[in-house]
Amino acid sequence: MNQNPDGRQKVNYQKKTDEAIHRLCADKTVPNLLLHSCCAPCSSYVLEYLSRYFDLTVFYYNPNISPAEEYEKRASELERLVSDMTFEHPVRVIRGRYDPERYYEAAKGLEDAPEGGERCRRCFRLRLDEAAKTAKELGISLFTTTLTISPLKDADLLNRIGEEAAERYGISFLPSDFKKRNGYLRSIELSKEYHLYRQNFCGCIYSKNEADKREKGK
Repeated sequence: MNQNPDGRQKVNYQKKTDEAIHRLCADKTVPNLLLHSCCAPCSSYVLEYLSRYFDLTVFYYNPNISPAEEYEKRASELERLVSDMTFEHPVRVIRGRYDPERYYEAAKGLEDAPEGGERCRRCFRLRLDEAAKTAKELGISLFTTTLTISPLKDADLLNRIGEEAAERYGISFLPSDFKKRNGYLRSIELSKEYHLYRQNFCGCIYSKNEADKREKGK
């Protein structure tokens, strides 16, 4: 049996995405979807893919990103990408509030935790909870995140966190593993095509410190 390290059976999230899209679009309607975005490069392929089926509201909410200049640069790159790309259905970008203190409070006590551990899990919960809350406020009954495109992030964990947030706000979460079907490779191609700024760290000051250490160690 194909299992995760914690013993649970692995889920084919790409198959679940296909099934959800088939169900949602069966009557030829174009559903609304709120897409939480972490940055332009990760969003590129996801936008290309999902805009075939949905009217998209791209929600940029990442209080983990530091410093403020980095946050602004990534937000502006996302807006430029959406402006430059051509989509089958409408795509708009909205920015969430930049509230880094909320992230620091969530990460308190885990400042020295390794990348990918409990600090990151708290960060995912913070961002996906805000995405679900915003979708509910906007009257959008479905949301998802670009985060699963990263080969360094656990798609199973992200989908579980997304589903929990959706349940809290009475909406639905679109399952995904956007790195599949060469999604991550396509995001690299699109990043080159649109000359996107690609950062070398996740976004928070702790991941930047780790990236700096790796560079010094080369």
